[in-house]
Amino acid sequence: MTRLILATTASLLLGASLVQAAEPAAAPAPKAEAPKTVDCLDLIQIDRTQVLDDQTILFHMKNRKIWKNTLPYRCPQLGFEKAFKYKTSIGRICNVDMITVLHTGGGIMEGATCGLGTFEAYTPPPKGEKAGKTKDGKDAPAAEAHKDHH
Repeated sequence: MTRLILATTASLLLGASLVQAAEPAAAPAPKAEAPKTVDCLDLIQIDRTQVLDDQTILFHMKNRKIWKNTLPYRCPQLGFEKAFKYKTSIGRICNVDMITVLHTGGGIMEGATCGLGTFEAYTPPPKGEKAGKTKDGKDAPAAEAHKDHH
C-alpha cells in the first residue's frame, strides 16, 4: 500500500512537470521603446545640425539618431542662411530655448530670434527618394512623396 501511494504521488509529480513544460513560456518583456518626442537634447551628443527650411531643423546625434525640431512659427531667413546660434547654460538645448539666425554674407550678423519646438524622432526617407509635404504642411511618407512627383 505504501508503494502504491508513492508511485501514484511520483506519477502525479511527473505529470505536473510535463504539463508545465508543455505550456508556452511567457513572452519576454517588451523592450522599452525609444521616445518619439523629447523636450531636450544633450549638447555633447549633437554631431551636427541641418536646416531644412524656415521652420525645420534636423539634429544629427553622435549615435546616428536624428531628431527633427519643427519651430512653432517660421523663422525668417533660417532656410536661406542655414546658420543659427543658441545659448544655454545647462549643457542641453530644449524646446523652450531660442535660436538666432546668423547672416553670413559680408561678415556674421544676427537675424531673427525664434523659439524651438519639441524634438521628434526622425527617420530620413530611403536614398533616392525625397520626402515631400502633405496638404497640411507636414512631411509626407517617402512613398507618398514619390507618388506626388509622377
